Amino acid sequence: MTITEPGPAETTEVVAPVRVEAMPPQPPKPPKPRRRPRLPEPRRPRAPRDGRWWTGAAILTASVLLLAFVVHAAAFSAFQHYRAQTIAYGDLRTSLAKAETPVGQLVDETTMVPLGTPVALIEAPSIGLSEVVLEGSTGDVLRSGVGHERDSVMPGQSGLSVLLGRQTTYGGPFAQLYRLAPGDEITIVTGQGTNTYRVFGLRRAGDPQPPALAANAGRLELQTADGLALFPSGVLHVDAELVSKVQQTPSKAMSYAALPPAERPMGQDPGAWFAAFFAFVFFAAAGIGMWWLWTRWGRWHAWLVGVPVLVALGVATADIAMNALPNLL
Repeated sequence: MTITEPGPAETTEVVAPVRVEAMPPQPPKPPKPRRRPRLPEPRRPRAPRDGRWWTGAAILTASVLLLAFVVHAAAFSAFQHYRAQTIAYGDLRTSLAKAETPVGQLVDETTMVPLGTPVALIEAPSIGLSEVVLEGSTGDVLRSGVGHERDSVMPGQSGLSVLLGRQTTYGGPFAQLYRLAPGDEITIVTGQGTNTYRVFGLRRAGDPQPPALAANAGRLELQTADGLALFPSGVLHVDAELVSKVQQTPSKAMSYAALPPAERPMGQDPGAWFAAFFAFVFFAAAGIGMWWLWTRWGRWHAWLVGVPVLVALGVATADIAMNALPNLL
């Protein structure tokens, strides 16, 4: 029997178990955002084309024109009148200093005094009136100040001198004429000197006429529209007698029968309506253009661009139309 001795002790390597800790769960990665497809830009809403929209557009355009007319009559025309009076006053002072102010209907034997020439300065302290008087009484002349009716004598001379002025528009120089009372004095400076008149009556249509003018006497008649502003009911007349020395009176070259209708009280220029019509056509075209912009650009863009243009054209149209209206408004 064979006995085997044990050999060196065999070493057994014991490996400690490795503790594997559990990893915390990772949050899921967010999905990549999908690229949205590029949508076409939304079209601007177009204006409706039914009858109500067009009716509203027409009413709004007419309202802008009416507003422009009121603004012109109340404000812009007054600035035009002020500027014209400033220029006319300077011209009158110069002509008086040079002794060149017209004192009759003619500049020479064959030439009438040009319309719009400054010929006098009228003052009525009781109503705060101080205005340069221009030759002629057309609507265009009366935009710049008081007008002298060309068939009448110059103020201060023997006979009847007639002055016309507007009631409301273009400064309304004769707006307070109705406040004149018998006894009030009116002073008029002409190329012949200073002349004084004394009011003795106011009259309207249907009132008795003043007595006939005595020989070698002078009289002044002031005329303007009567009634509500821009809605005249007739003509207001103010009569005044000359109380200062009668000036030398040149012979007359024009009578009332030869006076053009546009230069008579409440006269109108028929040709002015032609120009006013074309001005209105341009205004209407601008209104149509504004509504077209509304459909293309949008509401606010059309308003910002169109309204100032419409107002400017409306004021210009009103200015042209004023020449076609009665000259005393």
